[in-house]
Amino acid sequence: MTINIEVATEGDLEVWYQVLRTSSHSTIFHTWDWLKIMEKYTNTKLYPLVGYKGTTPIGIYPLFYLKKKMTKLVFSPPPKTLLLYLGPVISNYEKLKQSRRETLFMEFQRSIDEFIMSELNSNYIRIRTPPGLLDFRPLKWAGYNIEPHLTYIIDLKSGLDSVWENFNRKLRVAIEKTRREGIKVELGNSSDLEYLRKAICDRFREQGFKVSKNYYKNYLEQLYRKYYPNNMKIFVAKYKTEDVGGFILLHYKDRATLWIGIPKTSLKGVYPNDLAQWEAIKWAYENGFKYYEIMGAGENPRLRHYKAKFNPEIFLWWSAVRYSSTLYEVIEKIAKKLKLV
Repeated sequence: MTINIEVATEGDLEVWYQVLRTSSHSTIFHTWDWLKIMEKYTNTKLYPLVGYKGTTPIGIYPLFYLKKKMTKLVFSPPPKTLLLYLGPVISNYEKLKQSRRETLFMEFQRSIDEFIMSELNSNYIRIRTPPGLLDFRPLKWAGYNIEPHLTYIIDLKSGLDSVWENFNRKLRVAIEKTRREGIKVELGNSSDLEYLRKAICDRFREQGFKVSKNYYKNYLEQLYRKYYPNNMKIFVAKYKTEDVGGFILLHYKDRATLWIGIPKTSLKGVYPNDLAQWEAIKWAYENGFKYYEIMGAGENPRLRHYKAKFNPEIFLWWSAVRYSSTLYEVIEKIAKKLKLV
């Protein structure tokens, strides 16, 4: 099987979105505008690759190229974009027979790697696949080091009563108590976006990162202008007139996703983020979404405890890394220790 790789342009948007429509593992992060905003914000070069078998598009593969002195790096997604995953999308993947899936993904990956090495001559490649693309073997066979990661998803198809009853009992009690204490949840606007951005920055500082005053400001504002309200909502918990919790919810195809937020609150004995989550779940169900994702499965035990009490299911995604030599593997380990990647 020969798969040809082409770099898409805006003239190929129909093809790009055709692939997104025909795959259940495509995400809002794969949409053209999100990719272009990431490219601008990260000062990388976007290579929106499309694989063709003959004249038929079989998949897309957005890559971001960055040159740092003598090092040439390729990412999907790029660092510092608040994304866990991106990676390849294969058209009609779920409808293919298993043997066909394996062959198609393997050959697609092989063609992508040939492009990376011949056109970009990369020293370091990091691909993080979307949930639903479960087979990591084509990446492993291509020489990538594979690490499993998880995200949490609540199935809404059973109905709100079932979702509520499946919550941890202490969570249900906390939500009801928070409502009685006068916390209200509203759909927010750009000022609430700024409140959440500052809360994210505070969290990064607590973790030892150096964060500028306007960290992520342009990025989030561009995304807000493009995706709010059709694919983005802001749920904000308020006590009287003060913001005390909340998050950004993304909604695309059949899934609503808690993306970023959940700031700490100084209020004692109430749980505004828990209430906001429940209101967002109700909103998602009432608007016809089948799944509610609490992005990331909390590899930090404290975060795991918070997310698991909603009784979600775990879904796999993969981080795949490939080096041109062991030297770059050492460089990456040093960079992680210094919190540069």
